[in-house]
Amino acid sequence: MSITIIIIIATVVASLVAFRDGNFRNKWIHNPYTVYHRKEYWRLLTSGFIHADYMHLFFNMYAMYLFGEVVEDRFGYFFGEKAGVYFLGLYLSGIVVANLPDLIQKKNQAYFNSLGASGGVSSIVFCSVILEPLNKLMMFPIPIPMPAYIFAAIYIAYSIYMEKRQMDNVNHMAHLWGGVWGVAFIAFTKFETIPAFYQQILSSF
Repeated sequence: MSITIIIIIATVVASLVAFRDGNFRNKWIHNPYTVYHRKEYWRLLTSGFIHADYMHLFFNMYAMYLFGEVVEDRFGYFFGEKAGVYFLGLYLSGIVVANLPDLIQKKNQAYFNSLGASGGVSSIVFCSVILEPLNKLMMFPIPIPMPAYIFAAIYIAYSIYMEKRQMDNVNHMAHLWGGVWGVAFIAFTKFETIPAFYQQILSSF
């Protein structure tokens, strides 16, 4: 069984428990005030395993399924027997890194909460973009497949725009920071993927 599938199963189970048990949800959710003032640092990670509702859970885990095994396979080629450690490290650290801006900015806002695997999933998605920039992806509501690197550029612009507009309850900057971490992680651990990324794009013209 792949690590991607194990992560999905663990996240689904934890989320289902959180849907039914409010106390469990409150202990795992990311509350920057509690993390900062009560030193409950585990919330930076555990919040990535619970979700707001079934739709939130489905979209995150569907994206994880689509991109996770692609990245996991490439990590097997890059890192051999340590591939699982690197892959799990990318995903879990992506959750934590995506939560850090809220911890810094909202540590005194007692009623702010955040949850979901978006930071970890975004780190996997953007890592896959670096590895396979010409892979065709679709972005709702645009019905035309586009290269992954164009998808990433549009997604970054969209996340910044939506965060500034504050039109919904989605933590768009967590998505963005998770994505940035995915790029930074693969650049640090396997730098040759960065020039290869540009070479693949240039070769497509």
